[in-house]
Amino acid sequence: MRTQVGIIGAGPAGLFLAHLLRRVGISAVNIESRSRDDVEETVRAGVLEHWVVELMQELGLGERMLREGHFHDGITLQWNRERHHVDIQGLTDGKRVVVYPQHEVLKDLIAGRLSDGGEIIFGVGGTTIRGIDTARPAIDFRRDGTGALDTIDCDYVVGADGFHGPGRQAIPAKNRTEYQKIYPFGWLGILTRAPRSWHELIYTNQQDGFALLSTRSPDVQRLYIQCDPGDDISNWSDDRIWGQFHTRFGTDDGWSLTEGPILQKGIIPLRSFVCEPMQYGRLFIAGDAAHIVPPTGAKGLNLAVADVLVLSRALDAKYRGNSQDLLDRYSAICLRRVWKAERFSWYMTTMLHRNELETDFEQRIHFADLDLVRSSQASARSLAENYVGLPFD
Repeated sequence: MRTQVGIIGAGPAGLFLAHLLRRVGISAVNIESRSRDDVEETVRAGVLEHWVVELMQELGLGERMLREGHFHDGITLQWNRERHHVDIQGLTDGKRVVVYPQHEVLKDLIAGRLSDGGEIIFGVGGTTIRGIDTARPAIDFRRDGTGALDTIDCDYVVGADGFHGPGRQAIPAKNRTEYQKIYPFGWLGILTRAPRSWHELIYTNQQDGFALLSTRSPDVQRLYIQCDPGDDISNWSDDRIWGQFHTRFGTDDGWSLTEGPILQKGIIPLRSFVCEPMQYGRLFIAGDAAHIVPPTGAKGLNLAVADVLVLSRALDAKYRGNSQDLLDRYSAICLRRVWKAERFSWYMTTMLHRNELETDFEQRIHFADLDLVRSSQASARSLAENYVGLPFD
């Protein structure tokens, strides 16, 4: 088959790119190793930055998000059994974030793409990339993982295929530099069927460390606590989990956390990762293929969408006016935003977690950082501006 842009991946980066390219008349085909059910049913949290919410509306994909998403004016920080509201809307000239899970975003993107006549091929295997240093790149794959070999001939290849996909690996090792930080703690996350306990997200660093209270729906909540990333989830009974949540969210004002049956639980490690550059020849990588952030700063999905917004503009300039400049600068433009998001995610992560490798002095500095957000409007505004989404420059 022949298309202008071959996209490996049907996650946020790949699907948003397909929609953005369709808007400017550029053809694209997505291939995805997972089934559609796997893509749509893998439960993932999601906080959408202000500009991503606007983009979904512009693309005609925002109806369900506006109906079912939870618009938040701010977040709550907690330490020393006290809470402080960060007024994101007031500090950013009216901007807000929307809590709308990533898998729900993907459902909207997939339904919209298929209704527009776009092609997404699910369940592929054996994907390889060739010819990216020529004018005729191609993607080879097998339908249903084991079927006959198929090929997408295209002008450009986009690796929006996650950390383990073939996209980044197609950039010769001698031509890329990878930066990584592995954090000595992970998150134990649960889904619980319970009514909402608080009106916005609570990020806390208290007692044994970090905890996060978030909303999935009016009657299903998502919560996380810091834990050893190597721990076995079988060591965490429901009673132990709820005991830790009550301790870490405890206050002296009579508030109490509402419990409910735990529907799902698991442990995830935390890390930061960046690959430079994000392009080679006619290959461009985006999203988790190029960078990973710990979820503390709520940047992962938003950063993926930022990548492909830049790339769609560059491809539009190439096809519409034969201008190569933006394509040549794709990596440089994206990495400026990537490293700012990495910094913010690192800042939130280190400020809100207990790290046994740090000294007591460093731990006290983190509490000073939290208190600075409470007492300094400049510090609060900086956090709010990063959280709601920095402008493009």
